[in-house]
Amino acid sequence: MAGKTRLLRDDDLRALLSAKGIRVTDQRMVILRELAKLRLPISHPELTERLGHASLDRATVYRNLLSLTEAGLLIRTQLGDNVWRYELPTASSATHGEHPHFVCNDCGDVACLSAGAVTLRAEATRNQVAEVQLRGRCEACARV
Repeated sequence: MAGKTRLLRDDDLRALLSAKGIRVTDQRMVILRELAKLRLPISHPELTERLGHASLDRATVYRNLLSLTEAGLLIRTQLGDNVWRYELPTASSATHGEHPHFVCNDCGDVACLSAGAVTLRAEATRNQVAEVQLRGRCEACARV
């Protein structure tokens, strides 16, 4: 996964935690630092693997993901594959439903699309669509 265009400094991450009334811990900082590097939502097992160097066990990572999500710091989404994915929203996306996702039917990769990539018609907006998901073959799978 490639890096985001912005990286939050530790002071920024501490301020996010403090603003939500959450205690700043080393574990939370490690998790938030890693999420700030990513441009795509990540599953709990993927994040645990990426944090192997930090010696955080699966249960610790999971508990922190849940508490950070409940506090409104992370966005949790499920893209129809029964896998919860987490991401630290950018300043421009306070809620995850504000942008669509592309899910590859072959490899399962997930990509966040820009908010303007899909235009909803009036009937969809009247029905309060919470999330838009496009499915197909990603560029890498299409080349095979």
